[in-house]
Amino acid sequence: MGRDQHLSFVQLRVGCFRPRALGCPSRDERRSRADYSHQVCLKMSVSPDPRFKALRFFASVPRSLVLPFLLTLSFEWACSSDSVPTRASAGNPGAVGGAVSAAGQVNGTAGALSGGASTGGRGGVVGAAGDGAPATAGGGSSQSGGSSQSGGASQSGGSSQSGGSSAGGAAGGGWVGDWPPSATFQNPILWQDLADPEVIRVGDVFYYTGSNMHHSPGAPILRSYDLVNWEFAGHAIPSQDFGAAYRLQGTQRAYIGGNWASSLRFRESDKKFYFLACIRTGQTYVWKASQVEGPWVRGPSVGNCYYDAGMLIDTDDKIYVAYGHGNISVAELNADATAQVRAAQVFTTPSSIGTLEGSRMYHVGKYYYIWATRPANGQYVLRSTAPFGPYESREILLNLSGPTQGAGVPHQGGLVETQAGDWYYMAFVDAYPGARMPVLAPITWENDWPVLVKVNNGWGEKYPFPKVPRPPRLMAPHTGIDKFTAATLGHAWEWNHEPDNTKWSSGAGLTLQTASVTDDLYQARNTLTHRVIGPGSTATIELDYSGMQDGDVAGFGIFRHTAGFVGVKKSAGATRLVMVNGASLNVSGWTTNSKGMEVATKDISGGKIWLRVSADIRPGTGRQATFHYSTDGVTFMPFGTAHAMSNDWQFYIGYRFAILNYATTSLGGSVKVNSFEIKMN
Repeated sequence: MGRDQHLSFVQLRVGCFRPRALGCPSRDERRSRADYSHQVCLKMSVSPDPRFKALRFFASVPRSLVLPFLLTLSFEWACSSDSVPTRASAGNPGAVGGAVSAAGQVNGTAGALSGGASTGGRGGVVGAAGDGAPATAGGGSSQSGGSSQSGGASQSGGSSQSGGSSAGGAAGGGWVGDWPPSATFQNPILWQDLADPEVIRVGDVFYYTGSNMHHSPGAPILRSYDLVNWEFAGHAIPSQDFGAAYRLQGTQRAYIGGNWASSLRFRESDKKFYFLACIRTGQTYVWKASQVEGPWVRGPSVGNCYYDAGMLIDTDDKIYVAYGHGNISVAELNADATAQVRAAQVFTTPSSIGTLEGSRMYHVGKYYYIWATRPANGQYVLRSTAPFGPYESREILLNLSGPTQGAGVPHQGGLVETQAGDWYYMAFVDAYPGARMPVLAPITWENDWPVLVKVNNGWGEKYPFPKVPRPPRLMAPHTGIDKFTAATLGHAWEWNHEPDNTKWSSGAGLTLQTASVTDDLYQARNTLTHRVIGPGSTATIELDYSGMQDGDVAGFGIFRHTAGFVGVKKSAGATRLVMVNGASLNVSGWTTNSKGMEVATKDISGGKIWLRVSADIRPGTGRQATFHYSTDGVTFMPFGTAHAMSNDWQFYIGYRFAILNYATTSLGGSVKVNSFEIKMN
């Protein structure tokens, strides 16, 4: 470069670390790689451009000084137009992109970078920097440009975390490159267990809530700017404080209890989110929060159970709830959603349909609509000019072929409208052993009736990408490493039942003290779970077991109504690596059928070990989870036998990775989980 030329452009691009002719791989190459979100490709380009006269003073400055200066000016913290991958799908479950932390690492530091969020329309919620960073709810006024939040602390080590797995810098940085990132999106939207979806839009932000039943915290909430890319954002039920069974006291337990088919809404009049759920104690509660990250405050019981409820906050600010199993009813709540004003059955389901449930309620134009499912193969819509009817009905789908091989018929879920006035239906498909995962399709309207857009007379595997504004930032990935650097956990982590919060801590790793004296994994408190990502994923923990005491059992496994794990057992002064397989619950009453058997054992020492579980959750029979261990974190060896995963539906929740630690003789021991890493198979 001559002295009369000028350095005008230096950039750092994030792509994947697989050089192609000393450059970044093509977009199509990257889309085929599920783990793209936590790989790095550094591409630096320097080009002359005499139009940048402001840089002419560099002509007399040594080039060794110019380059570092420009690098500080010209970092581009996201993918350029030729390096933006598509969203997670059956063939590409990894998350979109990944911002680089201030230390130049992907998924590796505590600070998350966030670009400004521009929102408008109703609600005006602005997303902040990653999981746990506050989102502010505005009124109808448009917020243009937003404020840039750098290093915003989150509930996962100050990092952005989706899937509970990436430990830093993943969500943040303005979106750079083509928008939309592709012409189409691909179903399933998320290959994770997120059943009974309800999706709402507040300003430019979409929110999704689903069922997690007996897990705590309850009612996960996800966030998106485009309906395709999602990240975990909060939980509407901070704790499952509904009695001794939820604390696994004595022999009590609450498997498949808790929340299911609940409802989320945003209320303009007080700028708060409302979450309504009937808990399997027979009582309905409403939680409220100014932002989905919380804090959420629970009100008193409304006084009865609204089964499979869908809430509507009407244009006159009245609150209605559609609910029921079999026939459908509507209730009106009082102004602060603490009591019922009136209720009535509004639709008697004809025998030709059978059973309706899973209600969602909407007011569009001059009509009220109740969106209801025939489990688990049909969807219907009821329509009336008044909330309490009378309602007429129409079939939306019945025995429709789904987008995922081996999975069931898309059903249940709900509708949402984009900023442009387009409508979409977010349903789920039964896909065991992974459970129920969301799928998305557009909706059109004919004579004020919603109509599903089909592809080849079925639910499409692909549809045109939604026409929504360019996101203000990248979403957090669902794969990566969590080093537990903050005092709170990311929202993809959920405990099996309500934990004893005095027996765990997070900061420089996750410390788990024994919280139960039992020889039954299903009765042990403080088992920490994480959804398996489909169609298959592998998770690894680094476990420091030096604090265990005699009689303790700690490890890492696959967990549902059948379970297996690889772990460390201390007994009679000896420390052994064990693999336990065949633990199971009885489907009737969820009592323990088997505590499992040791199928492999090996003496170990050193105080630290790496444990790995790999799971194949494609829909169907014969799917397995396998187990490995390592003494150095590099070389992994298989251990024990594969766990045969059940594709029965009765437990509802799908298989999860589980970190466990319990005592069989007395409390007092502990283990420390230094890291958790999840990646696609």
